Amino acid sequence: MRLKFAFLMIFLSVLFLNGCAIVTIPLLPETEEFRERVVEGEGKDKLLLLDVSGVISEEKKRNLSFREEVSMVDELKEALKKAEKDRNLKGIILRINSPGGTVTASDIIHHELLAYKLRTGQRIMACLMDVGASGAYYVATAADEIVSHPTTITGSIGVVAMKFNVQGLMSKIGVEQETIKSGDKKDIMSPFRASTPEEQKIMQAIIHTLHGRFVDVIVEGRTLERGKVEKLADGRIYTADQALSAGLIDRIGYLDSTIEGMKKNLGLEKTSVIVYYRPDSYKSTIYSGLTPAPPQVNLISINGQELLAPPGVRFMYLWLP
Repeated sequence: MRLKFAFLMIFLSVLFLNGCAIVTIPLLPETEEFRERVVEGEGKDKLLLLDVSGVISEEKKRNLSFREEVSMVDELKEALKKAEKDRNLKGIILRINSPGGTVTASDIIHHELLAYKLRTGQRIMACLMDVGASGAYYVATAADEIVSHPTTITGSIGVVAMKFNVQGLMSKIGVEQETIKSGDKKDIMSPFRASTPEEQKIMQAIIHTLHGRFVDVIVEGRTLERGKVEKLADGRIYTADQALSAGLIDRIGYLDSTIEGMKKNLGLEKTSVIVYYRPDSYKSTIYSGLTPAPPQVNLISINGQELLAPPGVRFMYLWLP
């Protein structure tokens, strides 16, 4: 018995040393590729529903499925690549439910949509749901037509960058902060001291530049006069009726009427409305998955009151009341 066991151990040792059998078992399952599902209609011709839901960000999403995380920008790029290979796809409808997000992520998604239209010649429509504000509206301007639900809140055209000045709080609890820096502006917008007037001017200049880009995007996408857009772009929010009157949207309607409008515009009759989904997500109707993710921010508690504490300073096209 001992001899048999010894031979077995020798055999296994030789087997592994020669690299003949190595089994790798991943601890976390990989994110599977998008699959396609018909949620409405039938026919060879297709219209794709694409979601822009929650805070727009290039950061990877947090999830409870233990799968590899994917950012919103990654997902949209992946979806557009898949859509471009489908010769039966005739157009895309953006289903937008978002208060906006980071300047860069909003701009990347806008750029990718314009590039997709240029490559394919396909029509893109945007349907604003509960909220389509700030960076979400920035994204919507890439569409050929913007439809807003009767109850949509949109607008909030502008840029924001904020910080907390906790210098007074830190001194009250006896904590001092020391910074060794190569230049006097190296710690600009530090939460541990007040900004100098010169630093505020520097930040305001950046804000002004990014705001100007937002205005440019609307002028080009909506073919509106720059002076008119500048008056609209003071950060205020608009109802659907106000947005229609201002020319920020094309009409007021619902998602189903948006779909029917695209069919009519493209001369389609029997058409399948499709979505892309991961195997662990629920997608069975045109309204599945509408709940937007909350802003990914931290909270601090002072005297029992929860206060917003963003992780560092970021430039945002974001409506954050």
